[in-house]
Amino acid sequence: MLISVHVHPGSRRPGVGGEHAGALVVRVAERAVDGRATRAVEAALASAFGVRLSDVHLAHGARSREKRFEVIGASEARLTELLTA
Repeated sequence: MLISVHVHPGSRRPGVGGEHAGALVVRVAERAVDGRATRAVEAALASAFGVRLSDVHLAHGARSREKRFEVIGASEARLTELLTA
């Protein structure tokens, strides 16, 4: 499943949930330096969807807050639940 994500790097309250312009909001403590925030988002998505880290791949937006990730094994029901959280 391809998931649009809006990233908040350097957040004091990391977590996955909420919606911003139709994208899932992911807050991570890591700063957007050398891809650290992107790797943290991958880990957060894997945890939120209950899949392995190797099942989460960045598809688009390596240097942007607006990213798209392919999450293998993610369910529509769980995505809807996270968007409304």
